[in-house]
Amino acid sequence: MICRMWHGITPRSKADAYTSFLEQRAVPDYRSVPGNLSVAVLRRDEAEVTHFLTVTHWESEESIRAFAGDDLLKAKYYHEDQDYLLGFEPLVQHFIVAAIENAV
Repeated sequence: MICRMWHGITPRSKADAYTSFLEQRAVPDYRSVPGNLSVAVLRRDEAEVTHFLTVTHWESEESIRAFAGDDLLKAKYYHEDQDYLLGFEPLVQHFIVAAIENAV
């Protein structure tokens, strides 16, 4: 199993709207790809900005490729992201899941 993590930052004033966008557009997109096992969107509010970390689990590199394209570490952005994000980090991080226990 592969864990894929993406990080983005919005102005604090746009964080609630971006959360809604992620719930309505991005999460269903991730989940629609065969081989996607889970999606979690983490949010941390600071004074003027909000950090988002999207953590997804995938069966294989092939399933990630179906979502992100041939450049597996290249971040995938949606057109609407330009309305929210302060910058566009070019890469994501991948980790092999060495151990996991589902609490839910």
